[in-house]
Amino acid sequence: MRMLSRNATFNSHGQDSSYFLGWQEYEKNPYHEVHNTNGIIQMGLAENQLCLDLLESWLAKNPEAAAFKKNGESIFAELALFQDYHGLPAFKKAMVDFMAEIRGNKVTFDPNHLVLTAGATSANETFIFCLADPGEAVLIPTPYYPGFDRDLKWRTGVEIVPIHCTSSNGFQITETALEEAYQEAEKRNLRVKGVLVTNPSNPLGTTMTRNELYLLLSFVEDKGIHLISDEIYSGTAFSSPSFISVMEVLKDRDCDENSEVWQRVHVVYSLSKDLGLPGFRVGAIYSNDDVVVAAATKMSSFGLVSSQTQHLLSAMLSDKKLTKNYIAENHKRLKQRQKNLVSGLQKAGISCLNGNAGLFCWVDMRHLLRSNTFEAEMELWKKIVYEVHLNISPGSSCHCTEPGWFRVCFANLPERTLDLAMQRLKAFVGEYYNVPEVNGRSQSSHLSHSRGQSLTKWVSRLSFDDRCPIHGR
Repeated sequence: MRMLSRNATFNSHGQDSSYFLGWQEYEKNPYHEVHNTNGIIQMGLAENQLCLDLLESWLAKNPEAAAFKKNGESIFAELALFQDYHGLPAFKKAMVDFMAEIRGNKVTFDPNHLVLTAGATSANETFIFCLADPGEAVLIPTPYYPGFDRDLKWRTGVEIVPIHCTSSNGFQITETALEEAYQEAEKRNLRVKGVLVTNPSNPLGTTMTRNELYLLLSFVEDKGIHLISDEIYSGTAFSSPSFISVMEVLKDRDCDENSEVWQRVHVVYSLSKDLGLPGFRVGAIYSNDDVVVAAATKMSSFGLVSSQTQHLLSAMLSDKKLTKNYIAENHKRLKQRQKNLVSGLQKAGISCLNGNAGLFCWVDMRHLLRSNTFEAEMELWKKIVYEVHLNISPGSSCHCTEPGWFRVCFANLPERTLDLAMQRLKAFVGEYYNVPEVNGRSQSSHLSHSRGQSLTKWVSRLSFDDRCPIHGR
């Protein structure tokens, strides 16, 4: 007799994917510039540490906010006691104002349509619980964030059907890819309830075009399904083209606020990426559908944001001088850091997708593979993790259809550590592929002779292959 639940025993969490295994290896041997200089450098964590000094400076100048005081009087008891799961009105107002400011105030948000959650993970799962039943499906364009296999499927029982995008057009969504995914779901007898996209994209580091958003709106309108736009990286679009929210496109199309398509478009947001506060666990659901808002509010009681956190961030986000300066400086620092990563990659003979947002680059290492297979991708990934001592995320963990792509993060580590990582990578390419000086992709022809032999010798020494399954391959 089975004594545990299906969720406790069913292996659908995704924690055995290479994305999470890389983290585990980093935790066993983390790099430290003094105590462990040969350790693994963490480049698999999409965390924004570039502007924390701005927030710390604000806290130093506004100690009353962190001391739980208002007008000199303690409000500790007020914050410590029971809170309504609708959230503090002042914080919800500050949140929607910040969301509008990030979008250039081209759209506004109603705090009554905002539901607070313990991070975007909770927000995405809550949306799925609201919109779909076990055995139904959502469509997601590839490559996509590996955590979605956990966030959207594990407890909900909902299936993910990939919308296969390719490098031929920069991994943009096409009408053909949408239709093929929808038909694939029908073949599997799965009722499609919606499309979920990340904009800006994780892992691509790009913003969606207006044409893609128009295409998505037309598609969901035609199929009578929902569209969830995960916009947690909306404040990280650091160069042209600018970020366009799905809410802005709805407005451009002059959609009636009582129309069905208006009611079926939803947004996920959080302060984890734009503000660099993942530890605060602040996420949000925004929906134009009153029924969804009501249901999500009830579900939010299982993952509330603490009153103390709401109070502090309400004061912080209400300071318009701070938010204006932060948004501008964040863009500036992200742009420079991404430029440093791209430059380092180029010196190692590696290129990447032309990105304009996010905390990572989508890096093209196809020319380093011994063969055009996902097995060869895993060989290369293991080499980079265990000998080069860099943790990056292989494209297969993101369900990419083409082997040889990797997500490399740049905003979670000091610049000097990033420089060291690039030195390691350049030395690796030069040593294992017999390239004395690599300046670009044009050098790839010099790699083919030695890469297969060197990687084959290295892979034969590994004993953990069965721990790194490639899901869906």
